Amino acid sequence: MSNMATEITAFVVATAGWVLVSSTLPTDYWKVSSIDGTVITTATYWSNLWKTCVTDSTGVSNCKDFPSMLALDGYIQVCRGLMISAVCLGFFATAFALVGMKCTKIGGSDKVKARIACFAGLQFFISGLCSLTACSLYAHRITSEFFDPMFVAQKYELGAALFIGWAGSALCILGGMVFFLSLSDGISKSSSHADRRRYVYSASYMSSHGKSQNQSANGRRPPDYNNTPQQFDKNAYV
Repeated sequence: MSNMATEITAFVVATAGWVLVSSTLPTDYWKVSSIDGTVITTATYWSNLWKTCVTDSTGVSNCKDFPSMLALDGYIQVCRGLMISAVCLGFFATAFALVGMKCTKIGGSDKVKARIACFAGLQFFISGLCSLTACSLYAHRITSEFFDPMFVAQKYELGAALFIGWAGSALCILGGMVFFLSLSDGISKSSSHADRRRYVYSASYMSSHGKSQNQSANGRRPPDYNNTPQQFDKNAYV
């Protein structure tokens, strides 16, 4: 029962992490910069993996999509690929986790379900690593440009999407590591069942064999009429 509760907790944690990672992909504020006036903020610049925008003091936003994928910076293309891979892996990991959990009635024996749950944990773990790498790479580019005195273009700061992505990555990795433990637990449980069945079979065989020996020792041997010579008198056929 405790193992089942642990798997349910791991599934909830990993699925919550996957939802956070999925929500990070279309989020606007990956990096943010603002131009302050004497009283109010005159303009706010923000950007994500798909577009760059500016919002003025009246709340009107003007956005521009990135014109060409081939003309993008390399780190943006890498972050796109890693985040899309993280979302896809998390989706399949959720499906495999539902099959491999002990609280479901599908998936086969405990050993097979443990392997499926371990595979789901591996997918959750890789999904968390992909999103963690993407967010860290994007944040490294922002911080390196911000602290570079030779960089004269617009400098940005870390946006809220990066922190959401880091939190989701941590949850995916944590849930995946818990699912890893299901493999050893399922194999040990199946081996214990096999040893128990082997012990019961051997005990029943020894009991039946002992009973047969006792019956043969205590009982009389039936006479063998085939080897006993038979004598008949002359009136035997009358």
